[in-house]
Amino acid sequence: MKMVEEEVVIVGAGIAGMATGVALQRLGIRALILEKSQGLRATGAALTLTSNAWLALDLLGGSVTDVGTGATQAISHGGATGIGEGPRTVHRKTLLESLADELPIGAIRFSSHIDVIETQLQDGSPIPVIHLSDGLGSPVTSGRSAVRGLAVFPEGHGLKQESRQFVDVGLRAGFVPLSDKEVYWGLTCLSSPKGEIMAADPEVIRREVLENYVKDFPEIFKDMIQHSDLSTLTWAPLMYRYPWDIVFGNLRKGNVTLAGDAMHPMTPDLGQGGCAALEDAVVLGRHIGNSLIKNGGLVPGAIAQDLDGYVQERKWRVTWLVIGSYFSGWIQQGGSNRWMKFLRYAFYKYFFMRISSAVDYDCGKLPSVPFSSELGNSKKIE
Repeated sequence: MKMVEEEVVIVGAGIAGMATGVALQRLGIRALILEKSQGLRATGAALTLTSNAWLALDLLGGSVTDVGTGATQAISHGGATGIGEGPRTVHRKTLLESLADELPIGAIRFSSHIDVIETQLQDGSPIPVIHLSDGLGSPVTSGRSAVRGLAVFPEGHGLKQESRQFVDVGLRAGFVPLSDKEVYWGLTCLSSPKGEIMAADPEVIRREVLENYVKDFPEIFKDMIQHSDLSTLTWAPLMYRYPWDIVFGNLRKGNVTLAGDAMHPMTPDLGQGGCAALEDAVVLGRHIGNSLIKNGGLVPGAIAQDLDGYVQERKWRVTWLVIGSYFSGWIQQGGSNRWMKFLRYAFYKYFFMRISSAVDYDCGKLPSVPFSSELGNSKKIE
């Protein structure tokens, strides 16, 4: 089988993988991104980017289109843009395409299925070898599921550009306009044994939600479901990682480390999954860039130590995000008994603002590398 050598290999062309590739590109480091899908993944239709995510995107550069106004704004590397003043909802695919535009042609290889990653010695140094086919425990289910879709109104929806939420016992739903004709909506509920069956058929998903989940909801939300583009409808369990697996788990092995959902899958209740992935990219790029400057290139032994610095910096931050997201969803969708009502009151009065302050986070800056790296091979693909 053909052996190809690469400086850096990133597994997965999600938000974390793409953003990390862009961060390394800013440092003059060539990275190959391997993605098992046949194209960019857009599961979830949209996501909300809060101030911490905009700060990270500011460092990565490129441009982002505000789907509410249609305006495209350039993001300067290392400069303030003013767009990070508050949360904004964007198409997930638009974000991925913006990141992909910042990468050189051929940087992403689709339909790449990973068999195994192993370590081999080369000149006395451990080298990761990735085998392609034609430490941490697996994520666990939170006991809840999420239904997401994109409602399309060809003649316009006539709504204000503001989000709305609806809460019932065991249910939480909401929508946010993306443009004058598109509205992103979502519903979280207790997991159903029929989930796997429904996940395979968008029409079944729509009928099930309308008949058994939102029949007592306001008509405006039902209208969103009725106008959904069936190709965007998804039903999936909400997964997360046990916090102790992140704190005590092996997040690095040799020159291989984790980022994004591979490190910290979390429920969407704080809207921080994608935002934390962008933070990961900048922090990882910063540690690799500092190693590059200090050692004059990517030295395998030194990179392993610098990846430890990345892990130490990220693990407590993302652990609290995972805990805060899970707790926020559990308390808001709990039952209606007196104990849960008291907990919900205490949560909103004393804890909600503190947990929500997680968006006020600056992940730091990428170092300025005064040279393009002319490096030895640090990874192999087979």
